[in-house]
Amino acid sequence: MSDVGLVLIVILILAIVWRGPKTLPQIGRALGLGVKEARKEASELRDEAREAQAKGEGEPPKEGPGA
Repeated sequence: MSDVGLVLIVILILAIVWRGPKTLPQIGRALGLGVKEARKEASELRDEAREAQAKGEGEPPKEGPGA
């Protein structure tokens, strides 16, 4: 298991102990909405960058592996 997975498990256990199991669904729902919103914003930024590049407003492509 990766370090990130272990950290998430520890955080989950601490959240259960600290807040109690009854509030966990609310915390999960809020976290899920935050992740969904972040993905939406990232997708919109990526689409805007692609549109700008297609119009020629973006940086010109770099040539070669070390450029």
